[in-house]
Amino acid sequence: MVKKAFWVTLLVCIWLSFSLIWFTPAAAAFTEEQKLLLQSWRIVNQAYIDATFNHQNWWLMRQEFVKKPLRDRDETYEAIEEMLSRLDDPFTRLLRPDQYRSLQVNTSGELSGVGLQINLDSETKLIEVVSPLAGSPAEAAGIKPKDLILEIDGVSTKTLTLDEAASRMRGQIGTEVSLRVQSDSQVRTVKLVRDRIALNPVYITLDTHTDTPIGYVRLNQFSANAAKEIAHGVSKLEQEGAEAYILDLRNNPGGLLQAGVEIAKMWLEDSTIVYTVNRQGALGSFVSNREILTNEPLIVLVNQGTASASEILAGALQDNDRALLVGQKTFGKGLIQSLFELPDGAGLAVTVAKYETPNHKDINKLGILPDWVVEQEPISFAQIGTEADLQYQKAIELLNDHTAIAKAS
Repeated sequence: MVKKAFWVTLLVCIWLSFSLIWFTPAAAAFTEEQKLLLQSWRIVNQAYIDATFNHQNWWLMRQEFVKKPLRDRDETYEAIEEMLSRLDDPFTRLLRPDQYRSLQVNTSGELSGVGLQINLDSETKLIEVVSPLAGSPAEAAGIKPKDLILEIDGVSTKTLTLDEAASRMRGQIGTEVSLRVQSDSQVRTVKLVRDRIALNPVYITLDTHTDTPIGYVRLNQFSANAAKEIAHGVSKLEQEGAEAYILDLRNNPGGLLQAGVEIAKMWLEDSTIVYTVNRQGALGSFVSNREILTNEPLIVLVNQGTASASEILAGALQDNDRALLVGQKTFGKGLIQSLFELPDGAGLAVTVAKYETPNHKDINKLGILPDWVVEQEPISFAQIGTEADLQYQKAIELLNDHTAIAKAS
């Protein structure tokens, strides 16, 4: 018995000695730069939507990048960016501290720049316009959805990440930036003067020039205060006597998913708003289960600049027969990103899920087709709601024809 105990003790001692050799301080200790890289690797490892990591061995990639000589923070950022680039997903990206702060401002307050929402096309690798913000220098210059930004101040955008391109277009009010823009086959140089971009996301008015008093609600972006502003605006229009509504989501590039869900709840009663699908294929959903703001008829205006959270809202209203969609096919961004803050103030945007409309339509790269397709050349901010706005005029026509429109039951 004593002998047996001796061998067990001996084996345990041998195991401990090997453990101590394996986990020597030199092997276990990582530099601060390595720790930042490894934390970024872990976030993607746990959250990224594609379990194959673009058909690459993510563990071996960890080993590869942690061995790189990371002598300062810039080299660490470059290593993280190179590691993420292997995923071939422009939406999963490192946000350096200034970029991360800018993104937070973009969804909550105001900024200065030219007022362009942009996207990196995953196939062509070109920077394309999702939409210009209403009243911005970019809109005034006639830049429109699907235009390509080829150069920024003479620098080819093929050499820039999405966030680097956005950062180059931001800047001090009154300063100038030169963009080389391709519209269809036409290429032109546009000089823009940066200005303060107001991010108050909602504009409302009561249109009384029609048979039916119509509440017009334009939503420019799904920022943190969007739901509150929509609720306030619709309540005001109800008090003013609105008997029907137009919700304008044209050139709305999206924003916060939760804001889109909260706004959908204001129009939908006991309905599924959106399904989310994670990398395990598990379905989650957001459901409306509270009192709606109004049950009056509703038309939603959409176009090629209607993207992301805008498409979630438009798809929910269309699939639940709560509204008719009028305009042009939407942009087609059906992926959801989460933001993760890193210890040094940088952040990671990681694609964590895709979404499907209530009827299980996957709209990524496909978009949503309106119930009434009305093609329209780009119009200026000042022309919205006028005779030149053919999509708005079609909405008015449908709302005046009370048999043709969707209304809450």
